[in-house]
Amino acid sequence: MTRSDLVEALASRFGQLTHRDAEFAVKAILDAMGDALVKGHRIEIRGFGSFSVNRRSPRIGRNPRSGESVMIPEKRVPHFKPGKALREQVDAKTAEILGREPKNTA
Repeated sequence: MTRSDLVEALASRFGQLTHRDAEFAVKAILDAMGDALVKGHRIEIRGFGSFSVNRRSPRIGRNPRSGESVMIPEKRVPHFKPGKALREQVDAKTAEILGREPKNTA
């Protein structure tokens, strides 16, 4: 699903929203989430999952072309961890498609 797919879904689900309003709402939400992650905050959406920023330590890598060792600096990268409800929904739907029993998480 792309950003424009999300805008279309929002506009069609809520008839009182124009396409432009739905586009503005999606942009505002994604901008707010991006800003929070840039500041190092954690975002938690119950039943969906959480977004956080993980630290990747500096390390030594290799240039694949020359084989030369290269120092790779520390990075901060966004990370998504799905919530239990989302994991169970995806597992149940996958099991339905594949014709098997869903895994029991209890």
